[in-house]
Amino acid sequence: MLVNRRHVLRNLSALAAAPLPLAWAADTVRIGYVSPQTGPLAAFGEADKWVIQQMRAAFANGIVINGKRHAVDIVLRDSESSPARASAVAQELIRRDTVLLMLTAGTPETANPVSQACEAESVPCISSVVPWQAWFYGRKGDPARGFDWTYHMFWGLEDVFASFLFGWLAAPTNRKVGGLFPDDGDGQAWGDKERGFPKPMAGVGFSLTDPGRYANGTQDFSQQIAAFKRDGCEIVTGVMIPPDARTFLIQARAQNFRPKIITLGKALLFPSTIEALGELGEGLSTEVWWSPSHPFSSSLTRQSARELVNAYEAHTQRQWTQPIGFTHALFEVAADALQRAHSATRASVRDAVASTNASTIVGPVRWSSSGSGRTRNISRTPLVLGQWVKGTKYRNDLRIVSNVASPRIAVSGQLRLLA
Repeated sequence: MLVNRRHVLRNLSALAAAPLPLAWAADTVRIGYVSPQTGPLAAFGEADKWVIQQMRAAFANGIVINGKRHAVDIVLRDSESSPARASAVAQELIRRDTVLLMLTAGTPETANPVSQACEAESVPCISSVVPWQAWFYGRKGDPARGFDWTYHMFWGLEDVFASFLFGWLAAPTNRKVGGLFPDDGDGQAWGDKERGFPKPMAGVGFSLTDPGRYANGTQDFSQQIAAFKRDGCEIVTGVMIPPDARTFLIQARAQNFRPKIITLGKALLFPSTIEALGELGEGLSTEVWWSPSHPFSSSLTRQSARELVNAYEAHTQRQWTQPIGFTHALFEVAADALQRAHSATRASVRDAVASTNASTIVGPVRWSSSGSGRTRNISRTPLVLGQWVKGTKYRNDLRIVSNVASPRIAVSGQLRLLA
């Protein structure tokens, strides 16, 4: 199936909500998509409805599987940022809606339980937007065996460590780092003494103060701030949900704790979060998994990363967010696998997913032991370091300041110390 970009854009509005032709009803391929549309992680799913609207236009003429054309029905479900809800809606999609293929994204709280449900029910699943260690080991994965039905495309902790550490090494600090790791899938992975931040930090001369795991939704970070001040930490890092980052940053300022660098995963990804922080948001840094500067194009719509961002901003009047690229890429990989499947059966689609070798808007996707060096279920994608600065079109812009881990992605500045 080749999709013409002009055709997609011309038909986007008209076809997005159009019912499927009745003649295709018996031959419909149903794709399930689960992400956090509401709750504290809703920013991760903010652009999903727009991307799915674009995908419905792209699939308006159906898809050909082994010479037979099938209509495509995309069913979006909200995990409500809850693992229990994510599992429940995945079960509904599998058993009631009989999806042929499941897609999911938006932190371990959604992607992990959905993947678990698919593995248990023998349904092919492609997931993203979770560091691969949090997805794989968070599900008790065995590297020697892997999983049979579930495949994941995203970067790993080794990539975020490289991006963060190389960015910090270029800045004048005492290399003392305070860690904020919550008691959830991401926090456990990032703070793990063997697989997490402690080892690589020590290897390049950084010391870590880790006050221990805290519960998401914590309203008082005084204990953590006191520990960081006691140890003279000039850098703060971690992986937080946006409300907790706001709480920490406000309390740190109130308690006169002013580190030179604050680099947080997850919490600082979104422009709405940075704008809500006001002056506290300027100069904060975070990982960048996808941006208009990424040198990749869509295999479905032929749009470049910049063109996809422009289309989103023109249609929604909102600033782009990083998950746009990965939601789009999940459908690229789904289309690629479906077209290569020998039949419209779950087992055949699973085999096609496993043999993927695709070029997407987030970069190459290929599942093999060489893809991650760990397991056949992981395809790693590029990662760089970004810093929020005063913007031109919008209040804040995310500037790429270190690309050592992924040199193909151009930098547009250097990491600056906080005022």
